[in-house]
Amino acid sequence: MVSVKMNTGEYFSLKSKARKAGVSRSEYLRGCIAGSIIKERLTPELNKYIRQLSSMGNNLNQIAKKANIEGYSHIRSEYLDLAERIDNVIDLIEDDGKDSKG
Repeated sequence: MVSVKMNTGEYFSLKSKARKAGVSRSEYLRGCIAGSIIKERLTPELNKYIRQLSSMGNNLNQIAKKANIEGYSHIRSEYLDLAERIDNVIDLIEDDGKDSKG
């Protein structure tokens, strides 16, 4: 037996859904548990990579604005450097995903 704390809204939602499904609350909850898919939380390392990519995306927007003003040839090396850094972070993310799957 497992006790579950719920607020009033959650309790009435459970009751209503179980009734609509034609099963007891316990059976409904067991079905929810059996049919659910739990996704792993992101690792601190993966969160760090995501923050890096977000920052790089902002840099890319700034480069695009600069290219519109100055022309692409003036910022080409800046763009290529950032593109390489983005590729490196993506590789790290892919490696991290392989490591966690074992």
